[in-house]
This record gives sequence, structure tokens and C-alpha cells, in this order.
Amino acid sequence: MKTIKLFNQSTPVPFVILAVIEFLLLVAAVYLATWLRFSHFFSGEVFSDAVIREMVGPILPKALLFASVLFISMMAMGLYSARTMLLGVVGVHLRLIVSHLVGFVAFVFIAYLLPTLFLGRGLMISSVALSLLFIVLSRRIFESLSRTNQLRRRVLVYGAGENALTIERAAPQLEKMGVSIDGYVAVDGAFPRTGGKTLLNLPSPLKEYVRQQQISQIVIALDDRRGSLPIDELVECKLAGVEIVDLPSFFEVTATKVRLDLIPPSWLIFAPGFERGAVTDVLKRAIDLLASLLLLMVSWPLMLLTMIAIKLEDGLSAPVIYKQTRIGKDGRPFDIYKFRSMSVDAEKGEKPQWASTNDPRITRVGNIIRLLRLDELPQLLNVLKGDMSFVGPRPERPEFVDSLSQKIPYYNERHRVKPGVTGWAQLNYPYGASDRDSMEKLQYDLYYTKNHSLMLDLIILLQTVEIVLFGKGAR
Repeated sequence: MKTIKLFNQSTPVPFVILAVIEFLLLVAAVYLATWLRFSHFFSGEVFSDAVIREMVGPILPKALLFASVLFISMMAMGLYSARTMLLGVVGVHLRLIVSHLVGFVAFVFIAYLLPTLFLGRGLMISSVALSLLFIVLSRRIFESLSRTNQLRRRVLVYGAGENALTIERAAPQLEKMGVSIDGYVAVDGAFPRTGGKTLLNLPSPLKEYVRQQQISQIVIALDDRRGSLPIDELVECKLAGVEIVDLPSFFEVTATKVRLDLIPPSWLIFAPGFERGAVTDVLKRAIDLLASLLLLMVSWPLMLLTMIAIKLEDGLSAPVIYKQTRIGKDGRPFDIYKFRSMSVDAEKGEKPQWASTNDPRITRVGNIIRLLRLDELPQLLNVLKGDMSFVGPRPERPEFVDSLSQKIPYYNERHRVKPGVTGWAQLNYPYGASDRDSMEKLQYDLYYTKNHSLMLDLIILLQTVEIVLFGKGAR
């Protein structure tokens, strides 16, 4: 499954093609629904195109708006990511149904504000039903094709030692994501650690083998590169269009995280990324201000209900807002605001501790607002103040930062950007409640820091909808 760079993100080519096809199918669903609605199958008479245009109005703008709303809704459900292939048929179909329901509500709301773009109730329902049918069929075809070599990224691993073993361990999951490991090339003098079935002693020059097997990528996974790399042969493969990557870059693209156990300091120095621009920072801040003000205007009834619920459970004198010191950009401390979800003085007389599953300190109301993410709404004030952004690594407590920065390499690099209400780590890893979880989440935070862009922020914001709807990672 080859990838291309879109807005600084490596995107599998088949998913780009799938996105284009499904957008066109969404447009086609509106046209087909219109034809069925005004054809002789239902009305008993055939209407001309001119009559239909007079009754419905211009169809194209309505079809484009309909397709755009539903496409964004499906994108928010993570349906155009390679990780979709890990969900299974049930998971994909469930998200398709939810995305169409959400898209239907969003389209009705937009059409209420812009009446000239409204399709009509009957036509709207027909369009949604047809689009769901088209997309389900599209996904079934895509799923069938994804099992063939045409849509798979065939990878040859150059090396068969400890480094190559990390790929072999991840191979089952990589296979589900459309990455097919062709084999591991054993290098003279190195003790092979990978499985015998895929251990290769190339009978022909590397370029010829790559051409015959239709290899699209070679991963350099040698334990010691000194004197072991066939430079001339790799250059020939590169010039023939085969992608040559090192092991950390391979995992960065396929797993969308920076593997801490694989990167030397030189990789952080020479790898592209970690770029900052004044224009991007200004736009990001403007978006944060506008979005936080709009969300405060929309969510204040929910915030009021949450405050009343907390008071009813714990008494009128109980505090509603919980304030706690966190570490922000460049290591500066700030006070984060949240609705209190634990009992009053939950850590009184105790050292700071992680929240755990079924934590007894969490109140009944606290369980509900944590599940629905309502406890994080007051963080909109932190965004307005500039201490946080909408998207970024989750801010951690100073006590944990001091401990984790001593145990985990590069931990403080996550403080190069503003912390966020949501982030790449929250999308890809459940709630962290240990040092090991913190290391796993740091790998995703480093990916975000390295590949940060406004488009990545938009993708994260859209897919946060999936986190809220499906309750992933709540604790």
C-alpha cells in the first residue's frame, strides 16, 4: 500500500482513491434519489429535467454540500485511515451508520441556516439511505481488493538481526494495515534472529529481485551498518522508484509514532520535521480563540447542568471547579481548570497518583462527566488564556514530569508545543496510568511534534468526535 505526502502527512494511496470515489458516490446518491423521487416509479408520470429543476432547484450545490458534510462525518469516524483495517467488518459498518446519522443531523442544521440548500425531508432521507448503501458496497469491494497485492505495500527488510526482529513482531498488525513483509535479507556475518520461512539469501542482484517481486519499499534494519550496506544496489533501486527508509522512519509512517527504542540522537537531528513557523502559530492561535468562544457559547447549558449535578451530589458548599498545576509549553507551569469529578480532597495527605480503572475517588456524577468528556469543558478557559491549545500533548503534573523525564528519554521534547485539550496520543492510545503508558503516549506526542500542521490539527479535532461518541479511553 504505497503512500503519498498530503499536507505533511503520509497517506496511503488506496485511501486517497477511496476518498475520491466515495465523495463522488455521495454526490451520485443525491442525483439518484432525485431521479427516483420524480420518476414514474413513484409518481406515475415522468417529469422532465426542467420541471425537476423548477421543483427542487439547482441540484449540484445541494449535492456537493450533502457530500461534503457526510464525507467530513466519515472522516471524523476515522474511516479514511489505515487503522480502519484493524476495526473489522462490524466496526467499520457501525462507524458508517453513526457517521451517516451525524451527517444527517449536521446537514439539516446547515440547511436550516441556508434554506436554499435544503433538499426536502423525503429527498434527504432517500439520499442518506442510498449513500449508506453505496458506501457499504464500496467498502466491501475495497476490503476484497485490500487482500490482493494491488493494494498492498510490499516491503523487503534488509537485515535479519535484532532490529529486523521488531518488524517481525509487528508483522501481524502490519498485515492487517495493508503492509506485506516479503522477507528479511540475511547479511553475511550477522546472526539471523528472524523466522526461517521469510529469511532470504538473494539468488539475484537486489534490483532484479525487487523488480520481480514488485517490492515498493526497502527498510534498512541492520544492527550494524558499517561495511554492510550494498550502496550501489540500493542507489539503483532508489533510482528505479523504490522507496528506501530506515527503521525509525518505517515505524513513523506505518504506526504513526516515533519509536523511542529505535531512534539514535542523530535521527532527531537529521530527520525532517520539528519545524515551526510564525504564520502557522498565528493561525493556530486565531483558530483556538474563535473555536473556544464558539464552543463556550454552545456548551454553556451543558456546563450549567454539570455544575448543578455536582452540587446536588456533594452539597451546595462543595467546589465545582477543580484547579491543578500542570506543565505547559517550554516547561512553564499553569493552572488547569476541570469540573471536579473526584471526591473533595481526594489526594489529601497522599502523594500524587494516577487515576485508575474503577477509581474509588471518582464520584457518581464524575463517572458520567468523564465518560462524556464534560469534565474537560472548563479547559476552554485555558485555551482562551493561551496556556493551552485545542490540539497538543496532554499537560502533565509537575511531580510526574520530574519523575518521567528522568526515566524516559526525550520526555521533555513534548513541551516544545502548547499542551492541548485533545491530541494525537489520545486518539491512538487509551488513558495513561503508568510509566509505561506515558512512554507509549510520548511516542505519539513526538510524532505530533515532528509532523505538526494545521491539517493534522483538523484531522485530530475531527477524529476526537469518534473518541467522544464511542467512549474510547475514558477513565
